[in-house]
Amino acid sequence: MSGHSKWSQIKRQKEKTDQKKGVTFTKLSNAIAIAVKSSGGVVNIDQNFRLRLAVDDARALNMPKENIERAIKRGLAKEGGGIEEVIYEGFAPGGVAIIVKAATDNRNRTTAEIKSVIEKNGGTFASVGAVSWMFKDQGLITVPKNGKNFDEIFEAAADSGAEDLKETGDVVEVYTKPNDLFRVKNYLSQRGLAVQSAQLYKTPSTYAQIKDAGTADKVVSLIDKLEELDDVQSVYANFDIQDGILKD
Repeated sequence: MSGHSKWSQIKRQKEKTDQKKGVTFTKLSNAIAIAVKSSGGVVNIDQNFRLRLAVDDARALNMPKENIERAIKRGLAKEGGGIEEVIYEGFAPGGVAIIVKAATDNRNRTTAEIKSVIEKNGGTFASVGAVSWMFKDQGLITVPKNGKNFDEIFEAAADSGAEDLKETGDVVEVYTKPNDLFRVKNYLSQRGLAVQSAQLYKTPSTYAQIKDAGTADKVVSLIDKLEELDDVQSVYANFDIQDGILKD
């Protein structure tokens, strides 16, 4: 099992914890508003790729319909309460590259918070473009095995036109071109596979090897603290932690 796969398991466990913390609805609302604003005000989910993803996530977590509608109206707002997407880049301990995607109505506040978390936890805040070249935009579909073996899922994914697959414990991660995400997701569902999640993702093209527990703990702690910030939507990192270093 690679360090990247190990991190995938950690993130799935953390997502369950986040739901209990009550921070999920805030992040979902921001994602919906950003999806509307970035499209120029397209509110039809069949015509707005990102909005459909955000609304699907919200519905999956039982976000009330009125909350979804309020978030859409927020994305349409021209004045006051406006929200924007901001991308931050930096380095975690061990030379690990990190990208932080945030949604905010106050860029100065968010920048200060993210910069503070990175620097107080042994990282370095960097300018835009410093690490983004190390990542590739893809779609990521998570498929639980549910009694099927990897070869069966591989065959369906290959037929769908997916770009890559990774086996991660009891699930298989299916990677696609961003614009193929929904088509591949629907194809896999039609083939009888249970799709757990579908999201836009930044996949590392190169990895920083982490070989000691101390550095591994610092990296995971930094990313955990960034993801706890209300304005942060996603955090991507390019570390590969050797087996047996991180405790379950």
